[in-house]
Amino acid sequence: MASFSKSSSKAGTGVGGGGWSKAKHQAVGGGGSTLERIAQIELEISRTQKNKATAKHLGELKAKLCKLKRDLLEPSGGGGGKIAGFEVQKIGDARIGLVGFPSVGKSSLLTALTGVQSEAAAYEFTTLTCIPGVIYYNDVRIQLLDLPGLIVGASTGKGRGRQVIATAKSCDIILMVLDPTKDDSQKEMLTKELENVGIRLNRKPPDVSVRPTKGGGVKFQSTVPLNHFDEEVCVTVLKQYKIHSADVLVKEDITVDDFIDVIDGNRKYCKCIYVYNKIDLLKLEEIDEIARRPQSVVVSVRNKWNYDYLLRRLWDEMEIVRVFTKKKGQFPDFSDPLILTPQRGNRQFNVENAVQLLHKSLLEDFKNALVWGSSVKQSPQVCGRDHILHDEDVIQIVKLTQAEKAKALHGKKTGTTIAGSNIKVDPKKKEEKAPKS
Repeated sequence: MASFSKSSSKAGTGVGGGGWSKAKHQAVGGGGSTLERIAQIELEISRTQKNKATAKHLGELKAKLCKLKRDLLEPSGGGGGKIAGFEVQKIGDARIGLVGFPSVGKSSLLTALTGVQSEAAAYEFTTLTCIPGVIYYNDVRIQLLDLPGLIVGASTGKGRGRQVIATAKSCDIILMVLDPTKDDSQKEMLTKELENVGIRLNRKPPDVSVRPTKGGGVKFQSTVPLNHFDEEVCVTVLKQYKIHSADVLVKEDITVDDFIDVIDGNRKYCKCIYVYNKIDLLKLEEIDEIARRPQSVVVSVRNKWNYDYLLRRLWDEMEIVRVFTKKKGQFPDFSDPLILTPQRGNRQFNVENAVQLLHKSLLEDFKNALVWGSSVKQSPQVCGRDHILHDEDVIQIVKLTQAEKAKALHGKKTGTTIAGSNIKVDPKKKEEKAPKS
């Protein structure tokens, strides 16, 4: 076996006076149901002090915990079929999920924004299935899903929590509907439930690269000072995932939880807006304080307050770029824009991505594009594939002519053609055969 760093040879042994005995190791990683093992590991983590001496041990426990939770939420084999009401077809240009505890006003908000009637009442668990609706805003169709109310323990499959969170994971943006008359514990509990199933709110993926190799052990590099993570913890976590050789490059100050997210891979990094409903029950000073919180919007479904601002915030968070198309000699088509959005994989809002949305085969005949709008200095301007488009730009695709395609196909610099024949001569061989002077 390839050599390890010194940390790998001590994995699973005592931790800096922490008394990590073999009996304890078997207790948290041994028999019992998955839920029991999760509870045992969580208890052990809560009892362990966080310091440099226990960092390796905590990393090992957290890696085990992550794997057990994944097994719990994604059981292998057997199991029941699809849950009625949760198989919602993805339509439109973005998907937004309404998440919250029961009876905070999610159903009423869906009805107010989309016109779709979702059963609502002043008691818990009114909504039992996933109710879809569509918002039409700025020429864009936005699918809004009213998910059943989350309860504490949903991430362990309690109630319909597993199906609710799985659907929430397919959303581009989460609207967390909260009751401002209650304390912030509701927000913390919802965030924890979503964290437990791999949904990371208002966070970016850690800038970490892990490339498994066939041998050579773990090669660890960091371009920044690390305060909560080191090579020893890295090797311990990788060992839990049966990765014994890898090149690891860390480009930001991360924690062991961030590193586990990178290794596990099954994570959803999602923007979240906290919507505080029922503000008509609060004083003006309280409303002002809540409205100033990061990523927060205050509304009143009963009085129809602040809907316009909520929609504007949603639009800003989606970062959608609309591109209108134009045929030669005709006016632009402003009725059906091309939609570029980072949530659907468009990492760059360039001409190439816009052309692909029209039809992938167009790229084969693509010559250049005429662009009108704020992304160019003059309108129109001839642009290539890599030109970055702005919202409401207009593009006209210029295709290669038959002569240009033939030239591109046969005019490659692979050699010189002998006059009067189809025989090609490699210039290098021609130089070799030439007599030396």
